[in-house]
Amino acid sequence: MKLLGWWLMLVGTLRLASVWFGFFDIWALRLAVFSKTTMTEIHGRTFGVWTLLTCTLCFLCAFNLDNKPLYLATFLSFIYAFGHFLGEYLIYETMAIGNLTTVGIFADTNITGTFMHSSSTSRSFLLIMQVGVMLLASRNSR
Repeated sequence: MKLLGWWLMLVGTLRLASVWFGFFDIWALRLAVFSKTTMTEIHGRTFGVWTLLTCTLCFLCAFNLDNKPLYLATFLSFIYAFGHFLGEYLIYETMAIGNLTTVGIFADTNITGTFMHSSSTSRSFLLIMQVGVMLLASRNSR
C-alpha cells in the first residue's frame, strides 16, 4: 500500500473519534470544534453522520487509489470539510481561531497529500488555493 493509503487509513481512524463525539459526547465536540456556539444532540448526530461518511471515503480510497471517481470524491470531501469549517469561523463565528487552526492543519495535510499523489496540474491549483486560504485567514485574524 502506498504512503497515501496508509495516511488515509490513519485519517479515517482519527475521524472515528469525531463520530463517537457526535453521537455520544457532544460536549467534547463543542469544546474541540464549535466552542463559540451551543450544540444540540441533533447537531452532534448530524456531524457524526457526516464525519462517518468522510471516514468511509477515506477507507475506501486508501484501498483504491487508482479509482479516479472515488479518489476525486475523497479529495472533494476534504475541500468541502475545510470550506465548511472556514465558513463556520469567518461567517457564522462559531469556531475559535485555535480550533480552526487544528482543523486546518489536518485539512491542509489531507488536501496536499491527495494533490501530491495526483497530476502536476492539480499541484498548481493546490498552491493557488493554499495561498488564498492563508491570505484570507491572516486577514481575518487581525
